[in-house]
Amino acid sequence: MITYLNGTIAEKQPTRVVLDVGGVGYELLVPLSSCNNMPATGEECKLLTYDYVREDQHVLFGFATERERRMFTMLLSISGIGPKLALGALSGMSVRELNAAVATGDVARISSISGIGKKTAERIVIELRDKLSDTDAFEAIAGADASPKDDLMVRDAITALVSLGYKQNNARKMVKRVLDHDPDVTDVEEAIRRALSE
Repeated sequence: MITYLNGTIAEKQPTRVVLDVGGVGYELLVPLSSCNNMPATGEECKLLTYDYVREDQHVLFGFATERERRMFTMLLSISGIGPKLALGALSGMSVRELNAAVATGDVARISSISGIGKKTAERIVIELRDKLSDTDAFEAIAGADASPKDDLMVRDAITALVSLGYKQNNARKMVKRVLDHDPDVTDVEEAIRRALSE
């Protein structure tokens, strides 16, 4: 299995790249997010890869980051989602935006991606919610609901509510409601008090 390729970009299009590695041209399909972070044609580039092999096809997918590749493989694990749709999801939203949408159950946001209907979006939320690490979920919610300086407060508030017995998803929603109502809340204790009183 090919894990990564390091070579010169011979061709570059929005979702397709040809990487020249020692005189061999490898075609890789890439999400827009990865393509935007790649150097120009003729420059050196390292891409993490996912080797998709089926009876009728052998396709290499390329990613600029491990987070993108991991999200791609998680999407592929969902029934009814193939590589084309998984690539489309990563082209339509960043990994952080996808994590936030999954963590908050935002089916409408996910179904706004071209090719993904409401039922598929619901399946993505249901099947990926348990696969998100606590770090991914906290970062996604913090990024979606607060400025960077408030990230720690959001994480601490969610962690405290979980320690009080609330399910993680409910804790996230409670903190989100507080911040939606008053974005100026910066104190963890105040956020928890308001979340419990609503």
